[in-house]
Amino acid sequence: MRTRLRHLSALGLAAALLAATALLAAPAFPAYAHNVLRKATPAQDAELTKAPTKVTLDFLQKLNPSFTTVTLSDADKQPVATSEPEVDGTKATVTIESTLPNGVYTVAYRVVSNDGHPVQGSYKFTVADPSATAEPSPSPSPSPEATEPAGSPSPTAEQTSVAPASPAASDSSGGGAGTAALLTGAAVLAALAIGAVVVLLRRRRSGDSAA
Repeated sequence: MRTRLRHLSALGLAAALLAATALLAAPAFPAYAHNVLRKATPAQDAELTKAPTKVTLDFLQKLNPSFTTVTLSDADKQPVATSEPEVDGTKATVTIESTLPNGVYTVAYRVVSNDGHPVQGSYKFTVADPSATAEPSPSPSPSPEATEPAGSPSPTAEQTSVAPASPAASDSSGGGAGTAALLTGAAVLAALAIGAVVVLLRRRRSGDSAA
């Protein structure tokens, strides 16, 4: 009778530990079900010596063409004219309607994948075409101090500075460290459950031998 109670206790402990393991591991997996941007052309933070004619975004899952938006803006946050996104499976492409002058540009996107989950983000790239700046030097002109009327305000640092590039953002990005910690904890609990069952079964065998 005592041996049977020990056996039941071992099974109960193992079940409790496995249930706790499942609860810890469950939140880690749904994050991988959502769509993410896996490749972009031009790439994030790229410095191009030739202005691109298209922007192509490649995602992990297929896109819903009815809910796919890709926009392009310049350093002053002014929109750049592009075509409507052309969706082909996991890829969305827009064609740039004019040649981009040198400068920093921001690609922003908002897509909905087949699972219905919206994903949005943005990233920057730079156009630095050497031929675009190879122009004859203009003739000397009077200094701004001499031509501007007295009392004219000078441009502020905020107006003349170029916004620094920011990393791409995504609803589904981040949380890698938390996911790894949850998976590690789940593995430890599973190991404890298996160890507890093995120890109690050995004790049961020892008790049966002694009887």
